[in-house]
Amino acid sequence: MTFPERFAGLPDYAFPRLRKLLAASQPGGEVIDMTIGEPRHAMPGFVAEVLAANTDGFAKYPPNEGTPELRAAICDWVERRYGVALDPESQVMALNGTREGLFGAAIALCPETKGGKKPAILVPNPFYQVYAVAALTAAADPIFVPATTETGFLPDYAAIPAEILDRTAIAYVCSPSNPQGAVADMGYWRDLLALAERHDFRIFADECYSEIYRTAPPTGALQAAKEVGADPERVVIFHSLSKRSNLPGLRSGFVASGPECMLRIRQLRAYAGAPLPLPLQRVAERVWADEAHVEASLALYQQKFRLADAIFSGVRNYVGPEGGFFLWLPVEDGEAAAIKAYEQTGVRVLPGAYLGRDEEGGNPGKGYIRVAMVADLDELQRGLTLLRDCIYKE
Repeated sequence: MTFPERFAGLPDYAFPRLRKLLAASQPGGEVIDMTIGEPRHAMPGFVAEVLAANTDGFAKYPPNEGTPELRAAICDWVERRYGVALDPESQVMALNGTREGLFGAAIALCPETKGGKKPAILVPNPFYQVYAVAALTAAADPIFVPATTETGFLPDYAAIPAEILDRTAIAYVCSPSNPQGAVADMGYWRDLLALAERHDFRIFADECYSEIYRTAPPTGALQAAKEVGADPERVVIFHSLSKRSNLPGLRSGFVASGPECMLRIRQLRAYAGAPLPLPLQRVAERVWADEAHVEASLALYQQKFRLADAIFSGVRNYVGPEGGFFLWLPVEDGEAAAIKAYEQTGVRVLPGAYLGRDEEGGNPGKGYIRVAMVADLDELQRGLTLLRDCIYKE
């Protein structure tokens, strides 16, 4: 019996790798888990009420692309947030979690060849791991592009050789970025759109952390495309209620693009997707329409940014995130730091290398740990202080 070779080189997923790494260790104190980006702020108070009022919807097959009301709510939110008008009939589709969309859209939109050659898909390194698997599934070459201090923690796709750009079909960008918390400004998007136009590739903008930021709302890819007059088919955006609304278990997100892209994404999903149950779509309709809970959650995250800055103010090369809820802390070796933190304090963190890939210049995540700032303020302060004193104090 044979198996596909294109997945043979995949490392274990990050969290099973961490469990193996710490299997022989004992916690040096009460365990504080700061590994998983699972929001713990309060979800909107009306969720249970809306769900209870719509339980009869579990007896029906849900619409694959999302209810008309949900698509309208999403489009209304996009216009309020980014000033971009979308057609709910042809430019948006509900997702069963954004990971589904990030994966499925690559399969739907990546051509079999580009300029007569095997297509390439550009991936920031480190990155959200579904990008690489999507590239392999689409039979494309994943090109891992360092996103380091030298590049402002965003990938410098313009530095890639022209022969690779000419066969590039898709470029993934996460802003605010996971894990570094960097934000792509209008200049970054403008330059990337020009590059995509010149070499004819699409931009997949993973904007799941867009509503968690330090000072100003991050610029969106569709917003930038509108400003520069780019073809709406050039950009595909992905959003979620997991981080915006503290509802990771709702599994509700959306993908939006030009009508031609969406036609292909919808067609593939009609065969292979898993639509969101109807009662959950009804909940999502209400959640996208409400901003009060988003503002309350954002205020808490901004307190956490200030707390982290104060605790790590004396740490050399510390850079606080501009968005998202992860700290990307510099260490000598991420695995060694994770073991030390767990054995001496009980704090669990994720080695940065588990989010990257080994390339010619090494793994850009090796000298970092990722710390999720999702706990309440008291637990977060305790965990971050323990980390600082364990890892950075002589």
